[in-house]
Amino acid sequence: MGWFSDDSEQADAYNQVTSSPHKAELSHELLAAAASYEAAKKYEDHVAENGQPDSHAKAKELIAAFSGAFIDRIVETKGLDFVDKERAKHQAKTQLDDVSAQDY
Repeated sequence: MGWFSDDSEQADAYNQVTSSPHKAELSHELLAAAASYEAAKKYEDHVAENGQPDSHAKAKELIAAFSGAFIDRIVETKGLDFVDKERAKHQAKTQLDDVSAQDY
C-alpha cells in the first residue's frame, strides 16, 4: 500500500472501528483515522483499475468521496451523532490532504 501501511495508526483505527460492536462511543479521531485508511485503500484500488486521475484535484475529490462514504456508513451502523460525523470528515480530509500533497 502506498499511503498508509497495514501497521499504521490509520490501519489500527480501521480494524478497531470495523470490528467493534454497535456503539456510539467511537471518537471522531478514531473514525477519521479509519476513514483515511479506507479511502487510501479504495483510491489505490481505483488507480490500479483505471490509472492515475487527470489532475491532483480529481484525485482529492475521489479520496474525499471514499472517506465520506466510509464515515457515513459507520455513522449509520454505529449510531454516532452529527457532530462526530462532521468532525471525523474534517479530520480525515486533513490527514488525506497532507498525505496526497506529499504524493504529488
